[in-house]
Amino acid sequence: MPNQTQKCEAQLLFATNMRRIRLEKKLTQEKVAEAANLHPNYISSVERGERNISIGNIERISVALGTSMCELLTDLTL
Repeated sequence: MPNQTQKCEAQLLFATNMRRIRLEKKLTQEKVAEAANLHPNYISSVERGERNISIGNIERISVALGTSMCELLTDLTL
């Protein structure tokens, strides 16, 4: 099991998908943060895969991005 400073694969997958979707929709991290009612620094750290975020914040981010929670957790490389 990874220690707290290591990034797990799920965090990195979420971060990659979040950034891809955000850029496809031409949104800034600040706009996503505002729409999700989260701090921009938090959104930035999520995108870097540094946060093990709650299901509630996954939902808030998915709504802010106009996508499903499932899409944020789907591995497109398979």
